[in-house]
Amino acid sequence: MAEQEKMPDFSDVQSGAESTATRIYEVKPGDTLSKIAKQEYGDANAYMIIFEANKDILKNPNLIHPGQKLKIPPK
Repeated sequence: MAEQEKMPDFSDVQSGAESTATRIYEVKPGDTLSKIAKQEYGDANAYMIIFEANKDILKNPNLIHPGQKLKIPPK
């Protein structure tokens, strides 16, 4: 048997588009990063993902303001 059957290599295949697209969220009155994280990711504790992606406009994760447009990266 000189040549064995080769399986295709899917090691660098990425998951669907939904998980790879960064979205924009406009902050509404009463919003917190935890509330946005719960809505976007299903996990309020993921708020630091949003904070890290928006350090150019946010200096403190506890201070966000209505009208700010935040990048929501894939989790």
